[in-house]
Amino acid sequence: MRHALVVGGTGMLSAVTIWLENNGYHVSVIARDVQRMEKVIAKSQRPSRITPVMVDYRNHNELRKRLSEVSEKHGAIDLVVAWIHSDAKHALHIINQVIAKSTHHWNLFHVLGSSADLLQFKQTSPHSEHCNYHQIQLGFVIEHNHSRWLSNKEISDGVIEAIKKGVPTYTVGVMEPWELRP
Repeated sequence: MRHALVVGGTGMLSAVTIWLENNGYHVSVIARDVQRMEKVIAKSQRPSRITPVMVDYRNHNELRKRLSEVSEKHGAIDLVVAWIHSDAKHALHIINQVIAKSTHHWNLFHVLGSSADLLQFKQTSPHSEHCNYHQIQLGFVIEHNHSRWLSNKEISDGVIEAIKKGVPTYTVGVMEPWELRP
């Protein structure tokens, strides 16, 4: 069975977690909030295919340990969807290190905010030679001459579409005109 890792899979990406599980993945979800994790599992048709990885990804040693454990138990990780806050600068590096220990190819879908510099992230984000690196940039929505941020559903739908298409860069919503950004 294919193995996916979702960072942010109990919040705005919870629908992505369920979609991956419904599409044949065993999904490991990095989470800090037990109640939110339980809500995601309750939505699953096959709860045994979702593994909570209860860890604060800013705790480097614990993150490395828990990722190694889940990889040993459920097999090498084939796909990562990562929404990582800026205060955890090394979390993606640790995820890459653990996954890179296997020699198989894997896909990283890096979810980034509207103000992220995609070129800088592409050049500086750690990913091994066996990693297909994809960027998903979250924009905003313009409705009736007003703008708003994307809803969690719109974000999840966009991330799912990006995974399906497998393109290097995908934008959810719009990025321009920048001055209309909420």
